[in-house]
Amino acid sequence: MTDYANLPPVKDGGAAVVTGGASGIGLAAAHRWAALGLPVVIADLPGERLAAAEASLAEAHPGGKDRVAAVGLDVAIPADLERLRDVALGRFGHVGVLMNNAGVGLRPPGTWQGPAEWRGLMDINFWGVVNGVMAFLPAMVEAGRPAYVLNTGSKQGITTPPGNPAYNVSKAALKAYTEALQHELRNTPGCRITAHLLVPGFTFTGINAAAREKPPGAWTADQVAGFMLDSLARGDFYILCPDNDVPRAVDERRIAWAAGDLIENRPALSRWHPDYAEAFAAFMGEGTEPG
Repeated sequence: MTDYANLPPVKDGGAAVVTGGASGIGLAAAHRWAALGLPVVIADLPGERLAAAEASLAEAHPGGKDRVAAVGLDVAIPADLERLRDVALGRFGHVGVLMNNAGVGLRPPGTWQGPAEWRGLMDINFWGVVNGVMAFLPAMVEAGRPAYVLNTGSKQGITTPPGNPAYNVSKAALKAYTEALQHELRNTPGCRITAHLLVPGFTFTGINAAAREKPPGAWTADQVAGFMLDSLARGDFYILCPDNDVPRAVDERRIAWAAGDLIENRPALSRWHPDYAEAFAAFMGEGTEPG
């Protein structure tokens, strides 16, 4: 079992702030940070789900309800993230974990249709993260204490499968942004903050738990949160999560094939191109389906 006592926010203090914290991976991560003794601030759209999440954390936290706060907000609004920062700093003095996890999977009708839907998705999945970083990082850097920034991405932002291009674009932009953020942080004198990209696999979350049973291939949100902590303990930047159907080796081959489209001048998204079906299957290994 991994010892998390030396993780910077556990060792040196600070609150864990989690957007999208009312359900799914965000709530599971909040519970993990709470179990380690960190004060926790969750943020999500206001309503019963956020109130229930706050109550569950207050009951589970070893320090009780005084170590938990919940803020209703919209991550697409910069002022809301500034208000979240003020609550976190006002209540707990320092932020040791900023987990920009809020996201949506809206499906605009296509690449040249649905501009309002495209903007709405980007405002949450990409600009919601940027708003969080912009609101919190100046004070976190100035504090000179170790801390984490965790941004929740997606494998769809890496291999960009057909079906929801707007979501893919938002997560691809987030990947590039988080890489640039980590580069800037490690080159900022005196800065002890590291950024990390969380890339979940197939995850069964509270959003769909009421509708059906967990598919055998899916991980639970708590499994993702546990893998995240293990990866942080190793110092990983890319937190590439497997699931019960897809091991890391398969993810690595799929990612390598996607990069090969550019290197080998294949058609875009050749993994789903009928002329490349046999070549992709051979690349992945005998018996591997393109998916």
